[in-house]
Amino acid sequence: MEMEHLEEALKVVNANLSRIQWRLRAAARRRLEIDILALCTGLRPAVMVDYGGKMPELQQNLCSLLRLSSQESSILQHLKVMTIEEMIYLIHDQGFTEYISSSVALHQKLLFVDLEQDPPKMVSLTEDNLVVSQLVSIQKFFSLVFCADKLDEDLLSGVKPASAEKGKEILDNSNQDVDELSCSEPTASQSTEFIDLSNCMQDIQVTPPTLNGWLLGYPIVYLFGKDRVTDAVYNLSTKSLHIFQILVSRKQIHCKKPSQEELMSFSVPYDLSLSGETEPWAADFLAHMLAKFENCKQAWNYLRMEVSECYPQSIAL
Repeated sequence: MEMEHLEEALKVVNANLSRIQWRLRAAARRRLEIDILALCTGLRPAVMVDYGGKMPELQQNLCSLLRLSSQESSILQHLKVMTIEEMIYLIHDQGFTEYISSSVALHQKLLFVDLEQDPPKMVSLTEDNLVVSQLVSIQKFFSLVFCADKLDEDLLSGVKPASAEKGKEILDNSNQDVDELSCSEPTASQSTEFIDLSNCMQDIQVTPPTLNGWLLGYPIVYLFGKDRVTDAVYNLSTKSLHIFQILVSRKQIHCKKPSQEELMSFSVPYDLSLSGETEPWAADFLAHMLAKFENCKQAWNYLRMEVSECYPQSIAL
C-alpha cells in the first residue's frame, strides 16, 4: 500500500468529516488519522474510540463517516464500527479476524495481572480462574462471529452459535460452553459498517478493562471480576506503575518535520515490571510490533517503546 494512496484515503476522511459536520478538535482529528492508518497498515487490529463525543452521537458520526468514505476509497472499505455496551471501537475486518483466530489458537500469548490480590500477582492463561475461563469463552465466541475474513451473518441475526457440531468443535477445550453466555445472542440490528456485540458482557464476570486489554492487543491484561471492582481499584491505586508506550512517527509526503504520536499505551504495576522494556514479555511484544512495522515501513518513519514511571494515584477502572 503506497503512501500516496493512504494520504488520499485520509483526505477522503477529512472531507467527509466536514460533509457530516463532525467538528473534531485538532488533537482528536490527529488521533483519528493515526488510528485509521494503524488499522489500514496492519499495526493494530482494533482501536477504542474514546474521543470525539459521547454515545450515541459518536456511533452515529463514525458510521456516517465510514459509510461515505468507503464509497470513495477502497482502502477504507475494511473498516467497521463495533460497539460493546458503551464502548466503541474501529476494527479492520481482515486484521481483526486474523487477530481473533491467532488468540484462540494461543499464538498471541497473554499474561494477566490479578488485581483481586494485594499485592497484584501475574497469572497466565492456563491458570484455573473463572474470569480467565469466561474470557476464553468470549474469545471463542468472537472466533465464530469473525470467521474466514467475513462476518457470520447468522450469528449477527441472533442465531445461537452452536447448532452446530461447528460450535462444539471450536469449544472442545473450553471450560465453559459459549451457549451458557448471553453473548450467544448478539443484537440483530447490524449493518455493513456497524456490529453490536453488547450482549457478550451480560451475566458474566469479565469486566471491560479485561476485555479491552485483549481486544486492543495488549500483552498484559488486568484481571478482576465484576464483584471485586472496589478491591481492584484500591490495589492498583496504591501501587506505582510502569507506563509502556508504543510511539510512532507517520510519513507525510508534504511534511518536512515528522511528529511523534502514541500508537498505544498500557500500564503494569511497577513491582511486576522492574526491568521495564527488557522484561521478557515486553521485549517479545516490541519484537512483535516491529515485525508488523517492517511490513508497512512505507507509512511510518519509526516505531519504538518508551517506559515511564507513574506514582500511586487514584485510578478509575
